[in-house]
Parts: sequence; structure tokens; C-alpha cells
Amino acid sequence: MNNRIPIRRTMIGYTLLIALTVIQQLLVFWDVYAQQHYGLLELGITIGSLAALLLGFWLPRGIAVVMIFVFLVSYFVWLVTFAPVKGLTFLELFLIPGSTLAALMIKYSLIDTRRLVERLEELAEITPQVDIDTTLGNKAALTEALVKHSNLARRYHENYSFCIAMFKIEFLPLVQESVGSAGYARLLLTLSDTIQKQIRFEDYKFAIDNGRFIILCPMTNKDYLQPLTRRIRDAMMDTDFPDKRGQALQLVVRAGALVFQPEQFEKYEDIDDVIAALERNTETDLIGEYI
Repeated sequence: MNNRIPIRRTMIGYTLLIALTVIQQLLVFWDVYAQQHYGLLELGITIGSLAALLLGFWLPRGIAVVMIFVFLVSYFVWLVTFAPVKGLTFLELFLIPGSTLAALMIKYSLIDTRRLVERLEELAEITPQVDIDTTLGNKAALTEALVKHSNLARRYHENYSFCIAMFKIEFLPLVQESVGSAGYARLLLTLSDTIQKQIRFEDYKFAIDNGRFIILCPMTNKDYLQPLTRRIRDAMMDTDFPDKRGQALQLVVRAGALVFQPEQFEKYEDIDDVIAALERNTETDLIGEYI
């Protein structure tokens, strides 16, 4: 919710600025219409309103506030001594400083918004993304986890190992058509819960694209990997999920897995090659070494 505050301030500032500008122009036009004369007073008020906008946009906040105070004092003295008695001169006592304040609000809300966007971009670069609803990591999160555990496995290859597996939904376009876009989002959530029930708390799960799910299991024995992938695949296919017509959705899931080999560490640095190897293994439900 806090992320929307700078944007809301900008919208309010623009609304106030437009309203003040419209009011000022209407007052000047009305005064010209009533007096049938466009004199130095009207010209000075128009220039003053433009100068107020420039002050708000270009001067620092502290200096702008001081100049607003000086303007109010000077204008009030002029108003009670030399100014002609009419509504235009009186209302400009409030409208010109109001324009400066509205410009200040827009300027600093835009600065806050820019800083917020820059900070979010920095976080997106350094923090892998994990979907809040499904708790599934994306490709960036998978890349970071793979590099981390392959480094550990290479450094402590006698005591540390890990395995990765992919589960791919077959006939994905038909599945998406059967459940719809909103239903597919719910299906991802359901499959995420199904996978989580079959893995350990310290295991990782990811969803990349095209109906592909990947798990990374640290300290998993190679002999245990095949029963694990078979159990997860069967649990995914047995998921009770209705399609748009209320009938049970029939899922076909293929599984493939890889066992880390320390001597092939360099190949694990390219996430696309790892995904491609997993993809090939899903074609035959194969568990192999990464070659």
C-alpha cells in the first residue's frame, strides 16, 4: 500500500495545479471582460503565476517555502496600500502560492516515485522472485539456487550432493483451454501444494514456463530420486481439479531428473542448458547424469 503513496501525491498535485490554473485564467478573463482592458495588472498576475510554477519545480523545498513567505508578506502589504480593490487581486494572494505548493508536491512525489522504482529494480536484480501465492520460484530463483548448490557440491563433493527434477504438463494448450486463464492460475496453486506435500521442507520448487515445474533436492541419494519423481508425477496426475464444465481435469505429466556430477560443474553454470537436459529426460521419464 505504501508503494502507491507517491503516485497518489502526484495525482493530487496535478489535480490541484490544473484547478488553480483554470481558476486563475477564468479570473483574468473575467476581469478583462468586466474592465474591457488588459493592463499591466493582468499581465503581472499571469507572469507571476507562471513564475510560481517555475519556482515550485526548480527551487529546493526550503528556498521555495521562504520565497512563498516573502511573497505573502510583500503581496499583503501591496494589497492594503496600492492594489485596486477587486476580487482578482485578493484571490491571487492564495492562488499564486498555491501554484508553487502544488508544483512542489508534484516534483517531490515524482522524485519519490523514481527512487521507489529504482529501488524495486535493484531488488529485482539481487533478489530472486518467488510467487507469494504459490511459493514457486521463477527462473532467476532457480539459477541462483543451482549455482549455490553446485558450488557446495563441487567444494564438498565427498559429503554433499543434490539432484534436480522436472515435471512437465503434456498438452498444455488443451489444459489451459479447458480451465481458462483464472482456472490455470488456481491449477498452478493446487499443483504447488501437491508438490510441497511430496518433498521435504528444505527442498526447492520452481515453475518456469510452458507448464514446467522443477524441484531441487539437496543431499538426496541417487537411488531415492526415481521413487520420488514417480511419486510426485503420480500425485500431480491424480490431482482433483475441475475444468470449466465441472468435469475432472485429466492431467498427463512427464518427469525427468538429473544427478549432479562434480567434474561437470561448468555445465551447471548455464541454466538454459540444464533446463534443456531436463526437458530431454522428460521425454522418456529418464533419470540420468548431466552430459
